[in-house]
Amino acid sequence: MAEDTFEHAAPADGLAAVVALRRLAERLEALHVERALRRGWTWAAVAEALGVTKQAVHKKHAQRLREVGVDTGRRRVQPLRR
Repeated sequence: MAEDTFEHAAPADGLAAVVALRRLAERLEALHVERALRRGWTWAAVAEALGVTKQAVHKKHAQRLREVGVDTGRRRVQPLRR
């Protein structure tokens, strides 16, 4: 069906649409990962919902989320006082 729809479309137009969809998907993922974490979800729960590993979703999103003030579970270790 999709092949029939795009049969006469220029390849450049189709590829540009793919790029636009990827960018949209990335923005949607970032938005919803942030929402989930702000609502108390764990990295493991987010990863399961996305069908990826906890490490993968953390690596992709943790730094950006820390920069906007989301608690990412990273704890600063206080030095021992002597």
